[in-house]
Amino acid sequence: MSFFRKAERAFVALNAWVVILCMVAMSGVVFTNVSLRYLSGQSIPWADEVARYLMIWMTFLAAGLVLRQGGHVAITNLHDLLPNRVRMALRAAIVLLLLGFFAYMVWVGQQYMNRMGRQLTPATRVSYWYIYLAMPVGFSLLMAHLLLIAPRFIRSGEHAGEDEGAASGGQHG
Repeated sequence: MSFFRKAERAFVALNAWVVILCMVAMSGVVFTNVSLRYLSGQSIPWADEVARYLMIWMTFLAAGLVLRQGGHVAITNLHDLLPNRVRMALRAAIVLLLLGFFAYMVWVGQQYMNRMGRQLTPATRVSYWYIYLAMPVGFSLLMAHLLLIAPRFIRSGEHAGEDEGAASGGQHG
């Protein structure tokens, strides 16, 4: 296995583990808060806020992993009717369009961060800058994942590698 392929696998694994940690933390906070509410009548004042922000981060961090597996919504009726060369051109155009959109959303996310960063969250008193950071980070990850799968996707329409898709239960499309 090449160094590039090993680095890509490490990148994907790290991304997945961070998403898993967000899910575990969010589940732990919600479970603890619900348990305390039913057992003692008290709840953790910041639990809903922290769970919400973990969900935001988890969503943005996981979007690139879902993209790798072809898990986002796609309408392929036109694509399926076209000859192979035209399909490849269409897929290349889609990759360029997505890269442009993702880059634009990184910029939009940075604008939100800079504008909202002076405000603090109600319960935890954390700067909204950290919450809105999820947007440029998530779209940057989407760009990285798209660039990593783009050559294969353009050539054959497959998303993740055969071994990666089979190992993670993903589908090819």
